[in-house]
Amino acid sequence: MSEQGHSMPAAMEIIDDLRFDPPLAVTGNGWALISDRVMGGVSSGEMRRETVNGREAIRMTGGVSLENDGGFLQVALDLGDAGDAVDASDWDGIRLDVLGNDQIYNLHLRTSDIRRPWESYRQSFHAPSEWTTVFLPFSEFEPHRTERSFKPSRLRRLGIVAIGREFEADIAVADIRFYAASDDAEDGAASSD
Repeated sequence: MSEQGHSMPAAMEIIDDLRFDPPLAVTGNGWALISDRVMGGVSSGEMRRETVNGREAIRMTGGVSLENDGGFLQVALDLGDAGDAVDASDWDGIRLDVLGNDQIYNLHLRTSDIRRPWESYRQSFHAPSEWTTVFLPFSEFEPHRTERSFKPSRLRRLGIVAIGREFEADIAVADIRFYAASDDAEDGAASSD
C-alpha cells in the first residue's frame, strides 16, 4: 500500500529490452531526449535507435555545454501509466547493459515525492567502449537537492544522463531492468567490479 492509501502497481523486472518499435519501451511509455535547453542551456544531442556492436540499443549522442548555466543531456523514461509511480520495493536496484565512450554517466531516479525538475536521486557509472552490465543498487542512490529519502515503492521515472562537465556524450543502452541481489547470486551474474 502506498502512503496515500491505494496500492501502486508492482514494478515488473524488465524496464526495456528494446523488443518494441522505437521509441516505445516495454513499460508502454516512450523514451524522450531532454536537454538543458529547457532551462536556457545550449547543450544539444540526439537520441536514436540503432544497432551498436551487434545489439539493438537506444543511443544518446551530443555535446554537453556548461554555458548559460546548462550542463546536461538525458534520455528519460516514465515507468508507470500516465506518469504514475510503480512499486519497485521488491527489487534491490537497476541493471543496465551499456556501451559508451569510456566516460562517466549518471542514472537519475525520480519518485512521486519529487516535485521540482532539479530534484532527483543519482548514481554515477562508467560506460566503457564494450558492452558491459552495470548494477546500480537502490541503497547507493544519493538525493540531489532534496531532503526527501528515496523510496523505491514510489518510483516514477528514470533518466540516463550526461551531466556536469563539458564533453561529448555517446552512450548506448541495450537492456535495462530491475534486479534482486539474491537472483544475481543464484545466477552467478553479479557484477565483479
